[in-house]
Amino acid sequence: MTQPSIADRLPLLRRRALLVRGVRGFFEARGYLEVETPFAVPTPGEEVHLLAFGTERLAPDGSRQRLFLHTSPEFAMKRIVAAIGEPVFQLARVWRNGEAGPTHAAEFTMLEWYRPGAGLDGLMDETEALLRALLPPVVERDGSPCRIDLPFERLTLQDAFARHVGADLLGTQGDVVALAQQAGVQVRWGEDWEDLFFRLLLTHVEPRIGRARPTFLTHWPAAQAALARRDPGDPRVALRFELYAGGLEIANAFDELTDPVEQRQRFLHDRARRAALPRPDGEPREDWPLDEALLDALRHLPACAGIALGFDRLVMLATGAVRIGDILWLGGDQHGA
Repeated sequence: MTQPSIADRLPLLRRRALLVRGVRGFFEARGYLEVETPFAVPTPGEEVHLLAFGTERLAPDGSRQRLFLHTSPEFAMKRIVAAIGEPVFQLARVWRNGEAGPTHAAEFTMLEWYRPGAGLDGLMDETEALLRALLPPVVERDGSPCRIDLPFERLTLQDAFARHVGADLLGTQGDVVALAQQAGVQVRWGEDWEDLFFRLLLTHVEPRIGRARPTFLTHWPAAQAALARRDPGDPRVALRFELYAGGLEIANAFDELTDPVEQRQRFLHDRARRAALPRPDGEPREDWPLDEALLDALRHLPACAGIALGFDRLVMLATGAVRIGDILWLGGDQHGA
């Protein structure tokens, strides 16, 4: 498909610029400080399935340092919150190698914010207020209206799997055979519980949520805690949510883990899993050092909640754009969109 010209896409791009202004106005009115963090970093992130872009810093003395374009500004922003204890936000460019498609670009804009003293409920309230401030009352994708003006649904993964899969997600946690039997599917070769969880999430749950109104999918299995705290009332789940609207996954949020010992253990576990996964081209995955500065900062991080929201997808919702390349200023072939 030929990429429409910038002139043809200008109405969408003007709307994008207005949304940028709206984001800044929203957070400044709520007392947030806008921050900027480095894009080229020694540790780009620890998410198991993401691929990073590599680069190199050449010093005046001729020495070289291996760096990567970050997959999220999360680590750096937490260090800032740990240092100043104030709410912060950033519209950051981020890079994820190997990603392309109608809703994916290898380089895109992430809106991240962190609020000390907030929990998941407070962060969901604020996210809902943001979308209401930026989007029209009703948005439409694939011919289906999504009501932004209605209260957003808040649905636990346990309830979502019971409703759409017919399985007791937490009761089968770690037992791939039991989950497969309850879901009425066959276990694939080499598939473990987490693999099957994601397969069922993608095929049975995600297509059925966030359609008529946005949905917060909350309380993820502890194995998917990432950088989130476990629920003190139910250690089987993590205090995490994802937001879906108009058939798009929009955001991922945590009640942030502040224990550096547990976070180090999780990072080491994820690094071992990542090392065992080949790249799509068959080459081994590149390694990088642990972010010791982040782990040290966690000792000073106040209780807070943080969220990463795909700004480009938010623009797609606002404009009705079908392809992410249509709302990127230079969104042609170099973005694979």
